[in-house]
Amino acid sequence: MLVLFETPAGFALFKVLNEGKLSQVEDLWKEFSSAESARQVVKLKAFSKFENTSEALEAATLLIDSKPSKGLRKFLRAHCSGETLAVADSKLGNVIKEKLKIDCVHNNSVMELMRGVRNQLTELIAGLQVQDLAPMSLGLSHSLSRYKLKFSAEKVDTMVIQAIGLLDDLDKELNTYAMRVREWYGWHFPELAKIVQDNILYAKAVKLMGYRANAAKLDFSEILPEEVETELKEAAMISMGTEVSELDLINIKELCDQVLSLSEYRAQLYDYLKNRMNTIAPNLTALVGELVGARLIAHGGSLLNLAKQPGSTVQILGAEKALFRALKTKHATPKYGLIYHASLIGQAAPKLKGKISRSLAAKTALAIRYDALGDNQDNTMGLENRAKLEARLRNLEGRELGRFAGSAKGKPKIEVYDKDRKKGAGGLITAAKAYNPAADSVLGQTTPAGEDKKEKKKKKKADDEDMPASNDRNGNVEAEEEPVKKEKKKKKKKHSAEDVDAIENADAGEKKKRKRKQAEEESDTPSKKKEKKKKKSDD
Repeated sequence: MLVLFETPAGFALFKVLNEGKLSQVEDLWKEFSSAESARQVVKLKAFSKFENTSEALEAATLLIDSKPSKGLRKFLRAHCSGETLAVADSKLGNVIKEKLKIDCVHNNSVMELMRGVRNQLTELIAGLQVQDLAPMSLGLSHSLSRYKLKFSAEKVDTMVIQAIGLLDDLDKELNTYAMRVREWYGWHFPELAKIVQDNILYAKAVKLMGYRANAAKLDFSEILPEEVETELKEAAMISMGTEVSELDLINIKELCDQVLSLSEYRAQLYDYLKNRMNTIAPNLTALVGELVGARLIAHGGSLLNLAKQPGSTVQILGAEKALFRALKTKHATPKYGLIYHASLIGQAAPKLKGKISRSLAAKTALAIRYDALGDNQDNTMGLENRAKLEARLRNLEGRELGRFAGSAKGKPKIEVYDKDRKKGAGGLITAAKAYNPAADSVLGQTTPAGEDKKEKKKKKKADDEDMPASNDRNGNVEAEEEPVKKEKKKKKKKHSAEDVDAIENADAGEKKKRKRKQAEEESDTPSKKKEKKKKKSDD
């Protein structure tokens, strides 16, 4: 049996001298406790050295994907004919078996054997020293890391930075040129500015119309809707604008051509930017859109620099001036920067924009790192995070109870109780009572209220007289109780009248006493004053 072992210097093949020791997996490590005992188990048969770093890097990258390099295939064909090969990777063993027809083995004993060989590697391979092996492994690991993180030509983000800068400049220029066209042509046809609000349609209408007198003869159906077209023609007939010369009109039309050409180029540039963003940062584009994502990359300098920033920095990126002003004046710091223009924050209510911007910034930071350092080129992560954020927004606004990771349960909806309404149905248990209009009729009711009372009293007397004889006992008891009740009522009235008289007499007596005291005090005061004056004069 042969053992394939990969080192930073090259590939090594070891011959197993005693295969019986492989059956004792638990005690196999004891055989590699020293260099002498290790040489009794395995012996170096062949060694294939890497010629340069690029060859080592190529072989290492292929081994990560479980694929043998060309040099490894030649090496195995030369030294493994009719032998069983022990490998550390089962997938690599399957590939070698398919392509080179060499039987491969991978089990626990082989892994324990590999561990022992690694422990005594410098002793088993002559000429390979520890001080040489460490720099080789470090250099190979650095080269492998740089290769794995190396960006392709399609993922160069400098094109996105230049494109978004040019797009912003084009928007400013377009706005300036369109306003100049409105002011210039407004001297000839001022009413057109209110009729046609869009700048591009305004430039097309001016280019087609020329003089306002030509409006009645022309067809604007390809440019404007029918209602706007009729309004334009009516306004052209009664316009208050001044007349312009042919030369002035030529220059106005040339300016309109500039506006239209800039708008067409802006549309092409936006399509280019959209495609580049979907290629470079698909997850970031799915979360915040093409324009906001491109502005974030441009503000950060590059996609890799932006990936190094935490979510809190991504949240306020673009609002640095407001942040430092708030820190200087000890006021509230800003809640959002460039990320404010994302569609998710635009959908949120004003009170919830801060919470949604914080959540969006956290998910955006993850998406940026995934786009910058990940291997996959799809936007599944961005779409999943966007769905979670939309569910969180609905939960915060109380529209629906969203179910997603890290969300709090919403309050249950409390419905008004209605005893006449069925559960789970819209109908009522009992039918509604119909209105009876006959109850409002007052015809024939001419008897006054006094006569109604008399008739009621007569009915009561008649009912009392018509009572059956079996109820005589009850009638006698009631007749006896009636005079007793009347006497009690009279006594209560008398007592109440006497109590009232006593209370009134007591109140009158208290009033008289108060008056007497006041009179005595008034009579005493002048005498006391005279006595005081006499004392002062004597002194």
